[in-house]
Amino acid sequence: MPEALVHLAPLLLKWFDSHQRNLPWRESRDPYRIWISEVMLQQTVAATVVPFFERFTKRFPNVKSLAGADTDEVLHLWQGLGYYRRARMLHQAARQLVSLGYENLPDDPKVVSELPGLGRYTTNAILSQAFERPVPILEANTFRLLARLFGLLDDPRAKPSEAWLWEAAQSILPNDRPGDFNQALMELGSQICSVNSPSCLICPIHAMCVTNLAGLQSTIPNTTPKAAPTPINELCVAMENEKGEWLVLRRGLEGRWARMWEFPRVQILEKESAQDAASRAAKELVGFTIQNPRKQTELRHAVTRFKVTLELWTAKTIETRPKLDPARHSEFLWLKPDKFTTLATATPQRKLMAWVLANLS
Repeated sequence: MPEALVHLAPLLLKWFDSHQRNLPWRESRDPYRIWISEVMLQQTVAATVVPFFERFTKRFPNVKSLAGADTDEVLHLWQGLGYYRRARMLHQAARQLVSLGYENLPDDPKVVSELPGLGRYTTNAILSQAFERPVPILEANTFRLLARLFGLLDDPRAKPSEAWLWEAAQSILPNDRPGDFNQALMELGSQICSVNSPSCLICPIHAMCVTNLAGLQSTIPNTTPKAAPTPINELCVAMENEKGEWLVLRRGLEGRWARMWEFPRVQILEKESAQDAASRAAKELVGFTIQNPRKQTELRHAVTRFKVTLELWTAKTIETRPKLDPARHSEFLWLKPDKFTTLATATPQRKLMAWVLANLS
């Protein structure tokens, strides 16, 4: 450890003991609960995760219960958290553990690191918090915190900088309470060393922070600005049959929102009218010819680097047997609107289905 940082761990752990948030996954050292929390916390803030974590672990309290669950139920409990690939990977990993004869995540870096969806950060977070293995972590908050602590002038996300930060994280890691130390780094980054306005005056390690001492808080970390999101116009066509049932499709195993249910959805092509896109969606996705589709509402949402406008169009149909494109959808259902809530759906689709229930049923 660098000599200037010899007192870092004691100061940080003392602060953590007094200031850590009361979060449900900190109530025990159960590797399963730590694993679920770390996956949920990827790209999602703790305050949002708490109710999802409590609901998910109540239904699936251990690896065996998660492994034995139906994929639909796992996705249904996950809906609202986004990034649904995380849920599918969790489910696959639980089944892999059971197939290997484990009842919980073991104190074995090789087994843990080879689980679906676990990279270096998540593997080390589990191993350090559950088993006190002295392994470092690096995630959004600690990228920023360590870049400031060491005064890193280069972009911390650049490959050479990232490799250097992993080494730096290892160099300051104490042998005593490494799991708590890693959590303390994340907590300090989240609560004190914030992106735009770090609270340096109340930071327990401000006296050893190069960025604070040099007054470079506004320039470190030197991250490359993200590109502006690309606008995309999409459209769903919700088709109602003579029984007052609506057609929903289940997406295939790959791509955005895999295995989730939706109204037939397409991207509106350049120079194509939305009405024509609605007719095309019906024809391309289910083989129906519809007359006079009508626009009902629209919503906006973000998906990774895209800014999406999603329109809802509706149409009546007397056809009942969709012809699905297996590359896009695997199943269909005709449902009354009051049954929409039984489906595993992404947030935009859930909002559209709620609109249909409230306005067209």
